[in-house]
Amino acid sequence: MAEPITAAQKVMIARHPQRPNAREWIDGLFTDFFAQRGDRFAGEDESVLGGIARFHGRPVTVIATRKGRTLEENLKYNFGMPSPEGYRKALRLMKQAEKFHRSILTFIDTPGAYPGMEAEERGQGEAIARNLMEMSRLTVPVVATVTGEGNSGGALALGVADRVLMLSNAVYSILSPEGFATILWKDSSRHEEACELMQLTAPDLKRLGVIDEIIPEPAGGAHLAPEIALRELDAALDRTLKALSRQSGDALAAGRYQKFRQMGTPPKEDQ
Repeated sequence: MAEPITAAQKVMIARHPQRPNAREWIDGLFTDFFAQRGDRFAGEDESVLGGIARFHGRPVTVIATRKGRTLEENLKYNFGMPSPEGYRKALRLMKQAEKFHRSILTFIDTPGAYPGMEAEERGQGEAIARNLMEMSRLTVPVVATVTGEGNSGGALALGVADRVLMLSNAVYSILSPEGFATILWKDSSRHEEACELMQLTAPDLKRLGVIDEIIPEPAGGAHLAPEIALRELDAALDRTLKALSRQSGDALAAGRYQKFRQMGTPPKEDQ
């Protein structure tokens, strides 16, 4: 019998350079994808890929954070760390989706928002906060999937959804394990110990009510058999969207708001 995978090992799998990236998820799950660029304010952020597509024949809006495979790609995509322009582009596409009554599907794989001074000067914190506020009251179905690592507000800015799905080897947390260890112990080398304390794995988060469903991956990670991971995710997204489409826009917004307000609140019998 195989030994269980530790939280630190899941972090390594989530960061694997061959793990399916945003473009591969989009190409494998959707047809007729048409990318849209720019935030109509300052510029284009290549680390956020978004546009319109068809999912099982239904028009949807797709938004994903993306990393690269090569050094050149990582430089182009800023190692998957969006700037304010990326979050504003995402919000522009979400408001457009609401206008035309399209469901929104987001895919999260980011070490966090870009922390550089120039990003802060252009309103990084405000852009993330505005996404949180606006996503909470969208009147179309929103489904977020954590496909790799999802760290900090940089991930949550695409994660305020009616349903949050997570691949079984993905991780989702308030910051990176290295950052956690540096803050708590002033020693980033203790990051593996931090992984166990942070409860960042899919089973941990499902138990805490942070995510709604765990999508199984092939043994060893999605990069070893991406077609299997795609098939599992496709089925989960199709099932989830069909269920959400039965609700009115007001019910979706109210349910989403309550979902996030109640996170961290123990059941009444435990109070």
